[in-house]
Amino acid sequence: MTLVEELNNIMGQENVCEKELMKNHTTFRIGGPADILACPETDSSLIEGIRLCQSRKVPFYIIGNGSNLLVGDRGFRGVIFKICKNLNAVTMEERDAGEKLYVKAGAGCMLAKLAKEVSAAGYTGFEFATGIPGTLGGAVAMNAGAYGGEMRQIIQSARIADQEGNIRELSLDELELGYRKSRIQTEQLIALSVSMEFQKGDVKAILRKVDELSQQRKEKQPLEYPSAGSTFKRPEGYFAGKLIQDAGLKGYRVGDAMVSDKHSGFVVNMGEATAGQVRQLMRDVDEKVYEQFHVHLEPEVRCIGEF
Repeated sequence: MTLVEELNNIMGQENVCEKELMKNHTTFRIGGPADILACPETDSSLIEGIRLCQSRKVPFYIIGNGSNLLVGDRGFRGVIFKICKNLNAVTMEERDAGEKLYVKAGAGCMLAKLAKEVSAAGYTGFEFATGIPGTLGGAVAMNAGAYGGEMRQIIQSARIADQEGNIRELSLDELELGYRKSRIQTEQLIALSVSMEFQKGDVKAILRKVDELSQQRKEKQPLEYPSAGSTFKRPEGYFAGKLIQDAGLKGYRVGDAMVSDKHSGFVVNMGEATAGQVRQLMRDVDEKVYEQFHVHLEPEVRCIGEF
């Protein structure tokens, strides 16, 4: 039996396809074909798929909404598991006479959507996530944050699997969340679901803050073009966007890949940018910033596949 046939048996033929262009599954709108794209409907089918890949020694990678990701122009040799289509169930429970809200959500849940639901219910702490385009699993893996908030402020625990498919629960401390990093990243773990807790607040004030942050994003970020979000991590003591701007690189292009002229911390796809162009632009930016300021820029965007 072929790998595709076995995955069909596990996940259903409608959830498995071959030679799928990853440009259709990333916010950059860039990326060649994955050998196989599979969308598991349950945690158990995801785990079974992972174990199948391990037994056949087939490379695999797990994506959510495809944000923060650059897939090579020649695609990905192996299996891409996409979890945001199905693994996105959410349960909410009010506790302590409504003073706290306990939320458990699948890793494939869209972060911005969940943040809006929590905020609209009158609970505070998740306003910062309004507009972040990724999934909950990815947000935990990189301890996503914005406007003074970050995931480690709201997480209680996460249910994770390792590369062999073994499942366990990690507490907040065990997740070892830092700036754009976590134990999930360093040990290549897989987030399955996340438990969070929020405090009751003034719903009008919460929604006003949500609106303010949404407006700030529209004004300051190049949302009108495909991108992977912030391209580089913040170097200690600096801001990546300011270093890039001060190096005179705002609007710098390699083909259709361009440093945004609206926010220098973003690389945008102006039309038909290739992964090779984006990666060359990132190298050029790092080199030119280092020449002027002796600071290297570490990519926040993950690069996978064949370039």
